Amino acid sequence: MLKMLLDASGGIVVTNDGNAILRELDIAHPAAKSMIELSRTQDEEVGDGTTSVIVLAGEMLHVAETFIEKNYHPTDAIAVLDKIAMPVDVNDREAMLGLVKSSIGTKFTGQFGDLIADLAIDATTTAGVDLGQGMREVDIKKYIKVEKIPGGQLEDSMVLKGVMFNKDVVAPGKMRRKIVNPRIILLDCPVEYKKGENQTNAELMSEEDWKVLLDMEEEYIKNLCVQILKFKPDLVITEKGLSDMAMHYLSKAGVSAIRRLRKTDNNRIAKACGAVIVNRPEELQESDVGTRAGLFEVKKIGDEFFSFIIECKDPKACTVLLRGASKDILNEVERNLQDAMSVARNILKNPKLLPGGGASELTVSATLKQKSSSVEGVEKWPYEAAALAFEAIPRTLLQNCGLNVIRTMTQLQGKHANGENPWVGVDGRTGDIVDMKERKIWDSYSVKAQTFKTAIESACMLLRIDDIVSGIKKKQAPGSGAPKQPQIETGEDADTEQMIPE
Repeated sequence: MLKMLLDASGGIVVTNDGNAILRELDIAHPAAKSMIELSRTQDEEVGDGTTSVIVLAGEMLHVAETFIEKNYHPTDAIAVLDKIAMPVDVNDREAMLGLVKSSIGTKFTGQFGDLIADLAIDATTTAGVDLGQGMREVDIKKYIKVEKIPGGQLEDSMVLKGVMFNKDVVAPGKMRRKIVNPRIILLDCPVEYKKGENQTNAELMSEEDWKVLLDMEEEYIKNLCVQILKFKPDLVITEKGLSDMAMHYLSKAGVSAIRRLRKTDNNRIAKACGAVIVNRPEELQESDVGTRAGLFEVKKIGDEFFSFIIECKDPKACTVLLRGASKDILNEVERNLQDAMSVARNILKNPKLLPGGGASELTVSATLKQKSSSVEGVEKWPYEAAALAFEAIPRTLLQNCGLNVIRTMTQLQGKHANGENPWVGVDGRTGDIVDMKERKIWDSYSVKAQTFKTAIESACMLLRIDDIVSGIKKKQAPGSGAPKQPQIETGEDADTEQMIPE
């Protein structure tokens, strides 16, 4: 189910993403704040499993109070995951799609079928960089921009083979708004006359001096434009300003220009069309010109103009265009897309699968129980307690399905205790106990490993705290003195006439 939150500024957030909810809460308890940090870490590291990590850490704290002196470490749990993990071929789109879908199946966009999963896989495979040995690095924040435009339907969302940004050409009437196979030059410097660093006064003795000054400005800008036009560009984009005179020279040469573009957008364009961002026009070379774009076009969507640089050959950056009925829906879709892209990125980075549906946790739990029987004396109890804590995730899943928790948990534990198939778990939609491979309910290895590590290590840390000292004084109203204890009247001296104040 989704939750509706009112954030600090009075806006509305509709989501069921653990991190998004906890981020909006204003909590004073230090231990609770530390737990919220876990969710944030999980979100930044692997992007998914933000709710699981809180559930697991809470359960660890619950069962571990009795073993406060013992040092327990997540290595045993991770070793079990390594054993049951299954490699995945990142080029097999079906497998990737199944994995991403199972990670966002519980989210709002799960109802739209493959839509978000497709977008996520397209975007991450586009922006990936090969590191060799079958590993790929995908920088989601830098090279994948999510552009949300209210209007249209969710089904109109797509991944562009290139980039788009919210800008129009400088002189709409005089410059072309559609260029096929454009030559693109990206600048990081102003194309206008240099202003002095500090205030300068010029004293002119005759009228001609004024003309000379103006001519010098004109000459300077003309030189800049000549240096740029030498390379016959069709489109010039700069992060800084572009004066009217430069605009005149460029439009006369049939060059479209865009000014004051964000640095991040400029970096994405460079990655998409193969250009190099240049700091000084005099240092321009032929190799700096971007020629991999197939089309530059300015389109009007709603009330605003957007520039598209698309149909790029082998782009290394992309834009995901999201359409939807309202801002709230778009924000939730974006959060789901971020999760889906993180999952796709994790698989590209570490192509290993684990079973979902509580199967991984049950396997870890069963293994820890077996290990505890081989340990002598008091040492065995922490293993059993941790084994109990890992059962929290499948138990929560069963509650969410509305099944008989105790009976189904016993069945699942029985199946895992004899170690016949570590991939047996619960299907959240139907409540059946099945092999997760058949139903394609999968989880990414990196998400699970990160969840277990974070939950156990933080539980260990919080259990080491024996007291909380607050450095914050509670403010009292002036003249109120010490806060009075509420008086409780007993039955005998209670006045029947007195009304209880509301």
